Amino acid sequence: MQNLTTKFSAVASLIAATAVVYAGMPNPVQFVDCTRAAGIHFVHHTGATGKKYLPETLGAGCAFVDLDGDGWPDILLLNGKDFLPHGRQTLPALYLNNRNGTFRDVTRGSGLDIEMYAMGVAVADYDNDGLPDVYITALDGDHLFHNEGHGHFRDVTAASGIHNANFGTSAAWFDYDRDGKADLFVANYVTWSPQKDLWCSLDGATKSYCTPESYKGTSSKLYRNLGNGRFEDVTQKAGLADATSKSLGVVIFDYNQDGWPDIFVSNDTQPSKLYRNNGNGTFTEEGMQAGVAYGEDGVARGAMGVDASDYDRSGRPHLLVGNFANQMLGLYHNEGKGFFVDEAPASTVGRASLLSLTFGVFFFDFDLDGYPDIFAANGHIEPDINHIQPKVQYREPPLLFRNEGNGRFENVSDSLGADFRRPMLARGAAYADFDHDGDLDILVTENGGPAVLLTNEGGNRNNWLCLRLSGTKSNRSALGAVVRIETPGGKQWQTVHSGSSYCSQSDLALTFGLGKEKSANISVEWPSGTRQQFKAVAANQFLQIDESRGILK
Repeated sequence: MQNLTTKFSAVASLIAATAVVYAGMPNPVQFVDCTRAAGIHFVHHTGATGKKYLPETLGAGCAFVDLDGDGWPDILLLNGKDFLPHGRQTLPALYLNNRNGTFRDVTRGSGLDIEMYAMGVAVADYDNDGLPDVYITALDGDHLFHNEGHGHFRDVTAASGIHNANFGTSAAWFDYDRDGKADLFVANYVTWSPQKDLWCSLDGATKSYCTPESYKGTSSKLYRNLGNGRFEDVTQKAGLADATSKSLGVVIFDYNQDGWPDIFVSNDTQPSKLYRNNGNGTFTEEGMQAGVAYGEDGVARGAMGVDASDYDRSGRPHLLVGNFANQMLGLYHNEGKGFFVDEAPASTVGRASLLSLTFGVFFFDFDLDGYPDIFAANGHIEPDINHIQPKVQYREPPLLFRNEGNGRFENVSDSLGADFRRPMLARGAAYADFDHDGDLDILVTENGGPAVLLTNEGGNRNNWLCLRLSGTKSNRSALGAVVRIETPGGKQWQTVHSGSSYCSQSDLALTFGLGKEKSANISVEWPSGTRQQFKAVAANQFLQIDESRGILK
């Protein structure tokens, strides 16, 4: 997050004046707020008492995940708490999917009903027992919850060997050493405590929220899964220790396509990092050489949420980064040979996002035409920002950019319905097909406000396939598995991955839009080296693919 007194450049006014607007032109797809109708009743608590502590502005994330193995995504919402006890208890919320468009709150007695100042969540089956487990980053110490089945979890943090109390934010599971067990990367932000809170001001008289420049950074962590429920901190050994980092987002992707998962970490006012997996348990940082460490002006951005996808069918994964207001989204095109070029400044994506402060971001195919689109969840951190920068708002509507299929994007945000256009203080964001109608829905958390569930109405006018993978030789969650789809309309691919967005987790199932194609050939490349092929698979199906047994349903 950059200094709030940053002046607008002349281009800011030009961009605001020429932004693409589609008001009054309905899109075939509408996003409808179904939060209450779905049985979701949750309000995030920041713990704010007027002291303007830094963490109050940042929380929190959310997750879409099939926790009970029934094939229907459930919802986990994270919460904060009071910094000083006030006799009330605020908890995260666990909602199980009723398979009829509604959810039921099963938080109490689930084992996840622990009060903590939670920030981020990552989900994977770390012990390969068939049930996904939950890792939650929290200001007062992270928690690892083992899934015991039937909606119950056990806090196994102490026994696991994981000890992270460093202002954790986003996290991601991945099998970095390809030994068949899910390892854990935790992004840490800055060195902060209520006792070390600093006094900052916008007007010189009243306290405002400090920017991260005011605080020292802290290293993120890598925990190697040793098996038997134990983890080892290998941060230093792996070459990932960096006490200058101020990390808010992480995405796992194989950017050089050598078969080993790499790490991109978005840093706030510090250079972002791209860690190449050397295949021997170590990583080499290449952000500067790759062109992803800074903005196009050579200055470190206020980078937050991140994601990766092959949006132009080039065969290479590209990067998406949410940034502070006046910086625009980062859309880094992977040119191959380890180099990226930010396409946003010359595109609709950059022009439309310049004034937004973006936290959660992801690629997803909202209209199922076979091309990944872009969603950005926005909201400022300073309530009085509009008094200082009149063109920047505190509450901001989300953005959605439709992929036109030629490497270009169209801003369709204002054509998706009134519910989608509502300004929010958005933070976490995730996607899944929670109602099993084929198209992808959106979950957004608000800082100090209600969670919002937006159902996709009309995306399933096109055909699709939804694939949920289960590893046997590879890790059970299939993290790192690559699925390729081929139809007469072309080729597309996705990788099963944890993390991405901001402090959030989307469903591990992969949804492919097929357009008007009625079938597709599928190939799966597993981290173990196993290869599978399935010919002429009919469209509009939910399928489970097992590494040993193939398609199960």
